[in-house]
Amino acid sequence: MPRASGPVIDLRDVRKTWELGDIAVHALRGVTLQIERGEYVAIMGPSGSGKSTLMHIVGCLDTPTRGSYRLNGIDIRDLHQDDLSDLRNHHIGFVFQSFNLIPRTRAIANVELPLTYAGLPRAERQRRARAALAAVGMTDRADHLPSELSGGQQQRAAIARAVVTNPAIILADEPTGNLDTHSTAEVLAMFDRLNRQGRTIMLITHEQEVASHAHRTIRLRDGRIVSDEQNGQAKPARVLA
Repeated sequence: MPRASGPVIDLRDVRKTWELGDIAVHALRGVTLQIERGEYVAIMGPSGSGKSTLMHIVGCLDTPTRGSYRLNGIDIRDLHQDDLSDLRNHHIGFVFQSFNLIPRTRAIANVELPLTYAGLPRAERQRRARAALAAVGMTDRADHLPSELSGGQQQRAAIARAVVTNPAIILADEPTGNLDTHSTAEVLAMFDRLNRQGRTIMLITHEQEVASHAHRTIRLRDGRIVSDEQNGQAKPARVLA
């Protein structure tokens, strides 16, 4: 798919409302946000502020009740579910707090999973999965089950899975929330490196120290953006197509 001009993430007056019986829960209340290619953005806010809902919409896991969202210039309102799945698989890599690895499946098979959905041949899947594991220092753990890996190793495997399709965007939801100090530093160093390589990163965190790795910090409260500040770091020079 050709690279579009303009922001890679472009939300305009996005609202999300959940209907719980007679009660309307307003998760997002008019979010307008543009993220350029190659930016590293942290999303912060208290529980219930709308962070996860925003991440789900940006990741095409959900759609707005009102407003518009363009991903790489594509209006997601025009897409069917199969098209949304293809868009996610080709453009976005996900990293979660709980790792979301399949328990009884070896690390390499977990990393291969997005390539399986993309229909790649087995030999090509394995080649790319091993290369992704090597890039996060997990070559010697490729054939281990998640239960045989430390928390930091599981998250590194999850990062390998997120980048194996070579997506331009990484969405990370509290990726260091279950990690000790040493593993947190390792994972953040990987995100720094991925961003220097040109990937756009959007990261949800409660921790200011984690957010300080980003170039920009956006704070949500009650479904609205209450601040949007640069962190005083230079943006990367190289941007992925």
